[in-house]
Amino acid sequence: MKIQKSSEDYLETMLMLSEQRGYIKSIDIARHLDVTKPSVSYATKRLRENGYITMDDDGLIHLTETGMSIATKIYDRHKMLSRFLNLLGIDKETADEDACKIEHDISQATYEAICNHVNNFLAECPAMNHDEEPSA
Repeated sequence: MKIQKSSEDYLETMLMLSEQRGYIKSIDIARHLDVTKPSVSYATKRLRENGYITMDDDGLIHLTETGMSIATKIYDRHKMLSRFLNLLGIDKETADEDACKIEHDISQATYEAICNHVNNFLAECPAMNHDEEPSA
């Protein structure tokens, strides 16, 4: 089953919030994605029905194994694509915004080629490797 881009964005945001805060709340998702609370409620309902998340009695959101797998894939793509754009000279904010647009549509073959290029470049130029990024 093909997951929608908006669902991927929600799952990626949930993973990022979980890593940053240790928990996921609907209001934090709304703030991060700059959407309304009702939009988050609708999206979380769909994600829960599809088995990507669960919600506990306190309203905290938890990624299921399937949800975590999708979120991790998208977040890793985002970080690598953002890094690639940074290496091309694009500023961090623009690189993050553009990576967000690219991460959903890029083919696996193209993504792997970018990963190989970035990893080879960083291996040849260790001074550029300021932080660890995912590899394909």
